[in-house]
Amino acid sequence: MNIKDRNNTIGAVVAELPKATEIFKEYGIDYCCGGHRLLADVLKEQNIYEDEVYDKLQQAEEERRNLYSGEGNNFKEMSPEVLSAYIEDTHHSYLRKALPEIAELLSIVLRAHGKNHKELFDVYRLFGQLKADLEQHLLKEETLVFPIVGEAEENLKEIKDLTHEIITEHEAAGEVLRELRSITKDYQLPEDACKTFEKAYEKLEELEQDLHQHIHLENNILLIQYSDR
Repeated sequence: MNIKDRNNTIGAVVAELPKATEIFKEYGIDYCCGGHRLLADVLKEQNIYEDEVYDKLQQAEEERRNLYSGEGNNFKEMSPEVLSAYIEDTHHSYLRKALPEIAELLSIVLRAHGKNHKELFDVYRLFGQLKADLEQHLLKEETLVFPIVGEAEENLKEIKDLTHEIITEHEAAGEVLRELRSITKDYQLPEDACKTFEKAYEKLEELEQDLHQHIHLENNILLIQYSDR
C-alpha cells in the first residue's frame, strides 16, 4: 500500500498499519465507525494539515518495515474463523468484565458527587444505554455472525444483512462514546474528584480505546467485504 495515496480509506490504512491508530487518535480522526471514509476527505473536513499526518504515517510505515520481526498479530492474514475467535476472546471478554465494573463505579460516583456535578446524571444515563446495547450486540455477534462469517458463500445474503445491522450498531455506540467524551470534557476530573471518580473516568477511557479497536477489526477487516459502504 502507498500510505500517501489520497484514495485510501481510514480503515484500509489502519488495517495495513496498526500504529496508525495512535496517529489518528492524536488528531481526533475516527478510525472505527468512520473507517469507510477517505482519509483525505476527513483531513480536509476537519481542517487538519494533511502533509503532517501523511508524513507521520509514512514514518510509521518505514519503522514497521525496518523493525518488523514477524511477532504479534497480523489481523489481515487471519481467517474469518480465527479473527472471530480472537475478537470474542479478547474484546468480548473484556467488555463482559468492564461493563458491570464501570456501572458500579458510576453509581458510587453519582451518589457521592451528583449534587455538585449534575453532568454525572447524563454520563450515567448514556453509559447505561451503551451497556445495554453492547450486551445484546455481543450476543448477536456470537450467536448469528461469527458462526457463519467463514461460510459466506453459503450464507451471503444473511451475512450481508447482518453486516449492515452490526455496522449500524457500531455507529450508534460510537456516537454515545463521542457524547460521553463531550459531556466529561475529555474526561477532565473536577478538583473535588475522589479516587473512585478518577477510576471511573479512567475505565471509561479504557473502554473507549478497546471499543475503537474492536469496531475497527470488525468493520474494516472481518466484515469489510460484506459491507455496502
